[in-house]
Amino acid sequence: MRIAVLGAGVVGVASAWYLRQAGHDVTVIDRQAAPAMETSFANAGQISPGMSAPWAGPDTPRKAITWLLMRHSPLVVWPLLDPALFDWVVRFLGNCNSAAYARNKARMVRLAEYSRDKLGELRAGTGIAYDARQRGLLQLFRTQKQADGVESDTFVLTTLGVPFEVLDRNGCIVQEPALAPVSHKFVGGLKLPGDETGDARLFTERLAKLAEAAGVVFRMGATITGLQSEGGRIVSVETDQGSIIADAYVMALGSYSPRLLRPLGIRLHVYPVKGYSITVPVGDAAASPVSTVMDETFKVAVTRLGDRIRVGGTAELGGWSTRLREARRGTLVHSLTDLFPGAADTAQASFWTGLRPMTPDGPPVIGPTKFDNLWLNTGHGTLGWTMACGSGALLADLIGGRVPDIQHDDLGLARYRL
Repeated sequence: MRIAVLGAGVVGVASAWYLRQAGHDVTVIDRQAAPAMETSFANAGQISPGMSAPWAGPDTPRKAITWLLMRHSPLVVWPLLDPALFDWVVRFLGNCNSAAYARNKARMVRLAEYSRDKLGELRAGTGIAYDARQRGLLQLFRTQKQADGVESDTFVLTTLGVPFEVLDRNGCIVQEPALAPVSHKFVGGLKLPGDETGDARLFTERLAKLAEAAGVVFRMGATITGLQSEGGRIVSVETDQGSIIADAYVMALGSYSPRLLRPLGIRLHVYPVKGYSITVPVGDAAASPVSTVMDETFKVAVTRLGDRIRVGGTAELGGWSTRLREARRGTLVHSLTDLFPGAADTAQASFWTGLRPMTPDGPPVIGPTKFDNLWLNTGHGTLGWTMACGSGALLADLIGGRVPDIQHDDLGLARYRL
């Protein structure tokens, strides 16, 4: 089968890889000159099944008010007259209850655990290298209230069989020795030993090379302008370089997916939530993190990537703007220097922003559409890197008519019609 994958981010390239491994002729189309040049370019670097949770929770509305008033706020909302944003927020608030949180987290962890396992198989089978570390993740609690509130998450983790360990202050230092000089700034943490780290851009670039060697065609620098349909099927994808015809089409364009689907009468509840990161060379290895530390107060992840430190965070609702705002850089620098003073010279940091494709309930949208040859693999939010391999493998099974390894019927568009 000829399959066109729309998007060369980590999810699109992973989809292409698994589809090619299943024997399909695959073409990847993207407007950028190379893979992973947008949302996958400089994310936080976490592969975090244990941290896979919806942002919509029972306490989120209350917390959001507090966050908006903080100097180093993890949440920024720009007032926009945007019906899509209004619809997304209403649906998001509708998921801010205990039952929805538990249901959505279970779906996300299931896919993320599967994806972590598929990534391990891929790494073992190909030798792909991407500054990977399998050293776990530490969610750091600065206040006792944060530590006391961990029970809701650990209950779900226990139910799903995900390993974890609740740590006191000394336990956190054992996990991340560089935290010892600032031990007075936190009270404890949650250790997730099954989580990993790695450079998503490096992974995507190298997987694209492996996919190309296996026969995948990459049409880079081709801007997609629309999809043509006829008789319940997609007949072509239109680009500024002409039409591309395939037997099946995979939508993996992240935040831009709804724009192409809307003219087809498909309503995809995905909205861009802007994130930021800085990347800085390691100055003092002994003063740097071993793996990833999630600063729960500022919702900032500090991740070791080889000889670099990646610091990522912030949720900014403001449409499709990719403007770099210095205030967001300040939050990232503060979290790094407050927890790991002396680890790096932040004056050398590169500053980046990207648009995370968020669904209002949390899980991505993977599966069929009303067109029998159009498939979705999008809406992964902050977890595209975490869920990429599992999403690609799942999609390849669905398109190929095989029974997937995990439950999948609750990840598709149909869940919004229930």
